[in-house]
Amino acid sequence: MGQFLHQFRQRLQALVIKEFLALLKDKRSRMVVLVPPLIQLLVFGYAATFDLNRVPYAVYDEDHGAAARDLAARFAGSPIFRQVAVVAHDDQIAPWVDGKRVLLVLHIGPQFSRELNSGRSGPVQVIIDGRNSNTAAILLNYVNTILAAFNADWERQTGGPGAQARLETRAWFNPNLLSRWFIVPGIVGLLTLVVTTLVTALSVAREREQGTFDQLLVTPFRPWEILLGKSLPGFLIGWFETTLIVVLAIVWFHVPFRGSLVTLSVGLFFFLLSTVGMGLMISSLSVTQQQGLLGAFLFIVPSIVLSGFATPIANMPHWVQQITLLNPLRYFLVILHGVFLEGTPFHLLVAQFWPMAVIGLVNLTLAGFLFRHRLY
Repeated sequence: MGQFLHQFRQRLQALVIKEFLALLKDKRSRMVVLVPPLIQLLVFGYAATFDLNRVPYAVYDEDHGAAARDLAARFAGSPIFRQVAVVAHDDQIAPWVDGKRVLLVLHIGPQFSRELNSGRSGPVQVIIDGRNSNTAAILLNYVNTILAAFNADWERQTGGPGAQARLETRAWFNPNLLSRWFIVPGIVGLLTLVVTTLVTALSVAREREQGTFDQLLVTPFRPWEILLGKSLPGFLIGWFETTLIVVLAIVWFHVPFRGSLVTLSVGLFFFLLSTVGMGLMISSLSVTQQQGLLGAFLFIVPSIVLSGFATPIANMPHWVQQITLLNPLRYFLVILHGVFLEGTPFHLLVAQFWPMAVIGLVNLTLAGFLFRHRLY
């Protein structure tokens, strides 16, 4: 028994050493082992944060009294908030929130100071962008903290309880702050990204690994025809997956669909164009399916982190925000949330369509070049 265990340990040790030597001897394998973890570490370290800093907000002060100025000053002096606008009329609130130029509007009623001086509660309305329920909940906690400090100071100044600011909240687009309304539309984009990238990333690599790629070359097909044939299955599978998930989101999860199917279809077309192009580019560079999987993983994980699905892009460092401009999932998530929750019309989403179209054309062009280069 002891001799068997000794021989087994020697064989296992030799096998482990051989695998390490084979891994380190291949330059491509060394890059796969070292570069992706470093890139993902930087992406997660800088982009994945739930902290809110310098949140843009607007002030709508109808009172202009001493108490109102004191409350507004507390928001202005907080490192969490950054005042970017002063609202003078009710009609000015919607454009600031709809355009995501502010996440919060502080509305102080016209009788705020008078009610406090009379020993009654003064109305304070906080309008929060509820499209991201997690961010809205965090903002609400910050607002409550500031109001609690304001009320405590007011009680000390007046010498008794009773005169307090009363918080009235209203979250737009997601009035009940249901996280499912934000997460489920985002899952549509995430699953579409994963499925289409993996399907196309393994297509050419599978042919090479199974030895059937050379047989494909002797057929009458031209290189661009082979490339098109490899891209269409991923495109169709992605379209089917997205349709299925959208139906489940509406029927099963009861997420409201307030926009147009045409708008969603156009956005989905450009998104699939970009993801299929990226998958083909990865597949053209991969010799084995394992390399294709690792390449797809290297693309998928940073794309999800830098999409704004888990953490707002506005909270990321400026240089990371510039990198997100190359991420097609960033634009598709805006389209999904706009179509589902906001009912955003087609013309307001054109700014999200054309970047995905450019990314898709560039990816397909590079994939075609790499395919011909590796072919000959």
